[in-house]
Amino acid sequence: MAEARIDKWLWAARIFKTRTIAAEACKKGRVSINGSFIKASRMIKVGDVIQVKKSPITYSFKVLQTIERRVGAKLVPEVMENVTTPDQYELLEMSKISGFIDRARGTGRPTKKDRRSIEEFTAPEFMSDFDFDSIDEDDE
Repeated sequence: MAEARIDKWLWAARIFKTRTIAAEACKKGRVSINGSFIKASRMIKVGDVIQVKKSPITYSFKVLQTIERRVGAKLVPEVMENVTTPDQYELLEMSKISGFIDRARGTGRPTKKDRRSIEEFTAPEFMSDFDFDSIDEDDE
């Protein structure tokens, strides 16, 4: 097979969980080839480099084989090569570290773990050692 639809390939290469999600990503401008945004029906060929924006980073994949049928996870390296730059992974790591500060709107209340992380981050160090009971009322 010399060519394949981009939405089918993204699904078959396990970049997206469903073909519908892959088609929506194309429609919303999250998938591009050589910097130009594409439609879900765009045909790709071996050697194309595809950029996929999954917030907060942009992944880059080189097409090694055009397929339209989903393959097992062990066969994915034969289908594509991940050529994402290391600085994108640094960006991902930074967002994981500071993730509880910039909560996305609509994600709901913080979990207990998030709340503890926020409290640990915002609590000043000197307040934990301070004894409020030792303040004399006569000093006022």
